[in-house]
This record gives sequence, C-alpha cells and structure tokens, in this order.
Amino acid sequence: MLLQIAFDKAEHLAFLARMQGIADIIEIGTPLLKRFGVGAIATARELCPDTLVLADTKTVDGGQLEADMVFGAGAAMMTVLSCASKATHDIVGQRAEAFGASVIVDTITESGKPELLPPDAEFPSYFAYVAVHSPTDARLAGNTSTSHIDAVGAMHARGFRVSLAGGIGPATLEAAIAAGPEILVIGSAITESANPQEIARWIRDRLPGPGLGWPWDRK
Repeated sequence: MLLQIAFDKAEHLAFLARMQGIADIIEIGTPLLKRFGVGAIATARELCPDTLVLADTKTVDGGQLEADMVFGAGAAMMTVLSCASKATHDIVGQRAEAFGASVIVDTITESGKPELLPPDAEFPSYFAYVAVHSPTDARLAGNTSTSHIDAVGAMHARGFRVSLAGGIGPATLEAAIAAGPEILVIGSAITESANPQEIARWIRDRLPGPGLGWPWDRK
C-alpha cells in the first residue's frame, strides 16, 4: 500500500522536504496547483527528488494542454475526472504514454452513487488507478459517509487498482487500511497536525497493517 500525502496550501510547502523517505507519492493538490501553477510541481521535484509527484489537475477538458504542462514539469501522475469525455481520456492517456507517466481516473463527481463507473468502463494500462474520493466540501457541510471506503472492494472486484482519498484521519484510518486500496491518500490529518513528519511516519509504519490508535490520543 502506497502512502500519498496531499499538499493543498502554500504553508504546507515548508515541511514538504521532510516527507522524503516517508511519502511514496507527493500530491500537489488542486488549490496549490491553481495558486502556483506547474512551479509547485517543479518545487516538489526539487525538494523530494526521489519521490513520485502527482498533479491533482482534475482534468475535464483541454486534456493535451494540461497533460503536457504537468508531465513536462515533472509530474509522474495526473488526475482526470471520470465524467470527462472519451476524447479527453484518450488524449490524456496518449500524452501519459509519451511521457512515461500515469493517469488516475477520479470519481469524485460520482461520490455517493451506488455505482461509481459505468459497468462497461475500461481504461488502457496507462490509466493506473481509479480514485474513490469523498469531496471536501460535502464533508465540511456535515456529510460523514464512508461510502468511498466501502467502494474500494467493489472497484477491486471489477479489476481496478484503487486510490482512496477524502477524510482519512483518526476516525477512519483503520477502516481505510483494512479496505486495502493500493494508494492511501491523506491530507489534512498530516498537513494540519502539530507534527506532520511524526504523524506521516507513524502512518507509514502501519501500512498495510491495521491502525493502532491515533498518536495524539495516546497518553
């Protein structure tokens, strides 16, 4: 199980270098990407040269332009929304293949639906993972559903490798690990903590095993 740490705010860059050797994937989150552009990708590559960088573009159109920008800046992965057109998926996949990069299909717009992708959904090999993703705004508005965690098994049953994201923290970590996604994405539970490096290492040491209680809960 790979640990992906999501960086969404400018201040998070201050401790990005300390994630080297802990994170398997550094995510340049959508807000950070919009604020600094592809420079944020280049910064992550400089600070963590041995760690894969994912650009959370959430691409829905303009696939070739966005793919060339982020892959050209050094991103190893990018996200494309599952609701994007076949043409967008195709061109992003082609550009990923040209760069030796990968694509993650993000189902965030399908969150909460009984079925996240059409029954006949298929993606070429360069579409590395399907992301099951609980939307931040829905959670901030009070939606405490863990249906995205429950959806991991269904995605596996359909033959997809899974990236699990959204609200993974003290209350959900053990269930998220037990669901067995190939990538576990954690953002604010690490980046907004008092000691991001300690929390990140604590989580890293427990993958892929079960959680043992959140560190700050221990006396």
